[in-house]
Amino acid sequence: METLALALGTLVLYLIAYNTYGKWLARKIFKLDPGAAVPSVALNDDKDYVPTEKGVIFGHHFTSIAGTGPIVGPAVAVIWGWVPALLWVLLGSIFIGAVHDFGALIVSVRNRGQTVGDIAGRVLAPRTRVLFLSILFMALTIVLAIFGLVIAAVFRQYPTSIFPCLIQIPIAVAIGVWLHKRGIAILLPSLIALAVMYLTVAFGDVGFLHAVNSYLAGWPTMTWVAALLIYSYIASVLPVWMLLQPRDYINSLQLLSAIALVVVGLVVAGLVGGAPVAGEASRPALEIVAPAFRAAPEGAPWIFPFLFITIACGAISGFHCLVSSGTSSKQLKCESDAQFVGYGSMLTEGFLAVLVILACVAGIGLGSSGGEGGALLTGQEAYLHRYASWNAANGLPAKIGAFVEGSANFLQALGLGAGFAVALMGVFVASFAATTLDTACRLQRYVIQELASTLAPKISRTALAAEAYDFDDNLAGADRGTGEAADHRPHRWNPLTWLTNKHGATIFAVVLATAIAALPTAAGDWEWSTAGKGGLILWPLFGATNQLLGGLAFLVITFWMWRRGLPLWFVAIPTVFMLILPGIAMMLNIFGPGGYLEQKNWLLFGIGIATLALEGWMIVEAFIAWPKAKGVLEPSLAPLPAMPEGGRSC
Repeated sequence: METLALALGTLVLYLIAYNTYGKWLARKIFKLDPGAAVPSVALNDDKDYVPTEKGVIFGHHFTSIAGTGPIVGPAVAVIWGWVPALLWVLLGSIFIGAVHDFGALIVSVRNRGQTVGDIAGRVLAPRTRVLFLSILFMALTIVLAIFGLVIAAVFRQYPTSIFPCLIQIPIAVAIGVWLHKRGIAILLPSLIALAVMYLTVAFGDVGFLHAVNSYLAGWPTMTWVAALLIYSYIASVLPVWMLLQPRDYINSLQLLSAIALVVVGLVVAGLVGGAPVAGEASRPALEIVAPAFRAAPEGAPWIFPFLFITIACGAISGFHCLVSSGTSSKQLKCESDAQFVGYGSMLTEGFLAVLVILACVAGIGLGSSGGEGGALLTGQEAYLHRYASWNAANGLPAKIGAFVEGSANFLQALGLGAGFAVALMGVFVASFAATTLDTACRLQRYVIQELASTLAPKISRTALAAEAYDFDDNLAGADRGTGEAADHRPHRWNPLTWLTNKHGATIFAVVLATAIAALPTAAGDWEWSTAGKGGLILWPLFGATNQLLGGLAFLVITFWMWRRGLPLWFVAIPTVFMLILPGIAMMLNIFGPGGYLEQKNWLLFGIGIATLALEGWMIVEAFIAWPKAKGVLEPSLAPLPAMPEGGRSC
């Protein structure tokens, strides 16, 4: 009953937080106005800026921010005990993560849909724009280089998830075209898509499809990485309504319904016990089999500050500011939808992280593989088998396996078959990873275009006119985004101008990620069959860098509010917290016992030092600008065009 009480209690807590703290932020602080002009309508280009119903954009936003983060982070962090992990998820998501996502979304919506990196250059200091965009570029490069490996690993571990995940792509395109071209209500397509996707989970490994899944599961990792990055390129350059948006939406339907099934299974297991184990008639009781606190697990780093970067998504993740300001702000149909999309999505992700914690500390106690001779382990023995040491808990199969088996046990308590339960949870993990991958590719495209527009040499209009330059066909991407009169550059004058084009920027992002993924991770001859894991070289930097990004996004939000004379305490405290903790973690990674310096890992050492230097530079710029910024608005952008008659529906 303790597990059931925790699950239901956290659900109620999140509902209270949304309707109290979230509403206070929406009404009293950000003063959301349903009649305000929004970029998606005023700048509608039917590609990136597309006004979207809040249910659809919630699906896009939630699946994009979640990824595998709220699964793998909590699944590792419970090695320090379930109480610290649960407290950080609850308090972090309500008071830090949801405020971060909500704030980044609003700041972007009120700045013509610009990214937080672009906005930093106006609200802090012009130099911080390039600094911030550089950090974004590095973080997104790591994501693109590693997530193909993550998805390939999930497919290899759970082959029954392959066909259900792949079939989502044509379903998404069909739904996107159906909704966009015919303008019909979304209910019927949603029900059809949801039914088809569950049918593919139930029958997606039968007969010929089993052979297909087995064959694809045997693909080399590098083949999967290349195929997934090619898909990401296509998803990035297509109009957002055609693939990215509908895929995220239908994924959210399946994922949210799967979460609901897990909750119902948890309720049943809490009341009457889990499914009988090994043919026994009795139902084992659901109970927490992990210790509440575990001070010094074997080989684990210190709980402070590493708990706070191990659990990122689910509590606070800097990557979320990119989704809020990169894609969601360009689709928000009505300003008053921002609380539901920004604050609500983060609380939903927090609840998912809570379920992951409960699956890993209670669900696996109902039965977990790994015993001698393949025997099932139950109770505390199942937990200790997976969390005996940091090395035992830290591998990707161990992280994902603890959640999949624990949550599948909840589903089996409902009477669902073990095969279906495991397949559904495998699809759950792979789908989250895939939606993050294609969204990250689109975000990287925006970042590259912004950097290229800044760094490319500016040529005067007079000089361009003398060369018969076509202004209509060669507008720089950043100029379209800001609406400002700016210099233009012919593509033949400088290669950087190629990167202001969406195809050039996306190709550069994909080629760079592919090259990093292809790097050898060990001595020996390079082979296609063993390549694809190069992203692991940079992955140790991502945890601290990602959380540092959250602190820097908070810094931008804080300055935006400071210039407008708005209350600051609820953003100032998280800002300081999220700047200090990742900095300490990064320094320990570099200089601590077993750190990059001791390992003589000069690549990670150099990038880590550079990251700390960029952080320090931005903080110095903030200190210099702070006294002069109070009540002084930053340079304004061109106002949004007048809203067309009937152009929005709130």
